[in-house]
Amino acid sequence: MARKKIREYDSKRLLKENLKILAGIDLQIRVAQVTQSIDFTELTNKEPWLSSTKLVVKLDMLFGKRGKSGLVEMGGCKALITTFIVKPFVPHDKEYYLSIVSKRLGCTISFLECGGIEIEENWDKTIFLPTEKPMNLEACAPLIAKLPLREKIGDFIMGVFSIFQDLDFSFLEINPFTMVNGEPYLLDMRGEFDDTAAFKNFKKWGDIEFPLPFGRVLSPTKSFIHSLDEKTSASLKFTVLNPKGRIWTMVARGGASVIYANTVGDLGYESELDNYAEYSRAPNEDEVLQYARVVINCATTDLDRCKRAFLIGGGIANFTDVATTFNGIIRALKEKESKLKEARMHLYVCRDGPNYRTSLAKMRALGEVLEIPIEVYGPEATMIGNCKQAIDCIMSGA
Repeated sequence: MARKKIREYDSKRLLKENLKILAGIDLQIRVAQVTQSIDFTELTNKEPWLSSTKLVVKLDMLFGKRGKSGLVEMGGCKALITTFIVKPFVPHDKEYYLSIVSKRLGCTISFLECGGIEIEENWDKTIFLPTEKPMNLEACAPLIAKLPLREKIGDFIMGVFSIFQDLDFSFLEINPFTMVNGEPYLLDMRGEFDDTAAFKNFKKWGDIEFPLPFGRVLSPTKSFIHSLDEKTSASLKFTVLNPKGRIWTMVARGGASVIYANTVGDLGYESELDNYAEYSRAPNEDEVLQYARVVINCATTDLDRCKRAFLIGGGIANFTDVATTFNGIIRALKEKESKLKEARMHLYVCRDGPNYRTSLAKMRALGEVLEIPIEVYGPEATMIGNCKQAIDCIMSGA
C-alpha cells in the first residue's frame, strides 16, 4: 500500500459528496481552494459565501500539528506557498477529534471529545476494527458511550468509515469538527489515499491531485517523469543519486530495482551508482519510450571518456508484456545512438516474463545494428551477476 497525501479541499469535497450518497448525511461544508492561477471573479461567482461571510484563510502544507510546530504564522519554515484553503469562520465552544488509520488486519479508529493541538495528552478512546467485522453502533459504542449527541455522532463516524473504505483512504483525520445546529461541521481535515487502488477509483476520485511534500521542488527532469507517472496507471520512478557515477540502471518492478541498487552497493561500488529508476504495472510502449529517453539523456551527459555501464533488467514479469516495454526501450536506444557511443556505454540486459525471448532477440540484433556492446541474458542469469559485469566493465580501464 502506498499512502499518498491529498489536498484538504479534495478530502472535504470527496467526503461531502460521498457521505450524501452512501450514508444520507448532508455535511455542512463550505471550502474553497486558492492557487496562483485562480480567477477570483469566477471563484466568488461559484462560491458567493466568500463575499458575505467572515473568513478563515490558512496554508495547505499537507501536514498537521502546525500550531505545535510554531507554524501557524509560518515560524521558521521556508518554502514557496502555492495553495491556500478558505472557509467560513465558525464560532464554537466544543471540538471533537476523529481519525481512521488503515492497518494490515483492519483499522484503528480514534475519537476524542476534544480537538486541537493537544491530542496526544488526552488520548483515551481508540478501538481496533478487524477487517472482517462491520462498523455498526455496537462497534462504535466504546467511542461515544457518554456523549449527549452519541446517536448523531455515531451515525457520522459510521458514515465516515464507510467512505474511508469505499474510496480506499489509508489515513483520515478530522481535527477538529464541531456541532452546528445539531449537525457535524468539519473545521480541519487531512486525508491520504492508497494510490494502488487508483485503477478502480479513478471515477470516484475524479481529478485528484497528489501534491509533493511541502518545500520539495523537483528538477525539470524529475518533474517530467513525475508528470508521466501521474497520467498513467503504471509506475514510473526516477531519481539521480550521483550524476558523476558510471553505473546507470533502468529496472522493471520496484523489488528488482532495489535489488540492483543494493547489490551495486554491497559489492563496494555505491559511489558509482548514478540513479534509481523503476518502471512497473505494465506501462505502454510510448510511456516507456518517453521514460527511457530521459534516463538515457541523463546517463550520457557530463562525459569524462571513461566507460559507462547501463543495466536494463527486471525480475519475472507477472502481467507486463516484456515485448511492449522493450519496444519502447529499443526505440529510445536507436534515437540516442550517437550519445551512447560518445559516452562509451556498455549495455547489460537481463529479463524474464511474457514474450521475453522475442524481446531479447531484438535487443541482441540492436547491438549489431548500432555497434554498441550489449550483453543479453534471460532467466538463466542473475541480477547479481549482471551487476558484477557492469562493475567489471567500468573498472577495466579508460
